[in-house]
Amino acid sequence: MNTPQAPQGPQPHSTDAPDGTSPVAAPSTTPEPTVAAPAPPAKQARNPLHGITLEAIVVALSDHYGWAELGRLVPVRCFQSDPSVSSSLKFLRKTPWAREKVESLYLFMLRQQRRNG
Repeated sequence: MNTPQAPQGPQPHSTDAPDGTSPVAAPSTTPEPTVAAPAPPAKQARNPLHGITLEAIVVALSDHYGWAELGRLVPVRCFQSDPSVSSSLKFLRKTPWAREKVESLYLFMLRQQRRNG
């Protein structure tokens, strides 16, 4: 007895285009209910460096301490020899350990300013 077998793989439906692709569905006229998306978690809520550029950090430190003191506190050549914001940014972006020291000094400066009012 011969039993017909189910066809294997995707078969074109009567609504498929001749080339086997599905036609684009017409937009629904029924408006979908508006559901407010949940607010993203505040991952950086307690991070004082969030949203502050490296340039802003370098400018704040150089204004607060001056280049000479900054070069003493973070002994890198970009702060000691012909210092500028642009040369400091180039160096700090390429040197993670120096950037961490600068960010740490910036956080220390912020804590001092909060204590002193």
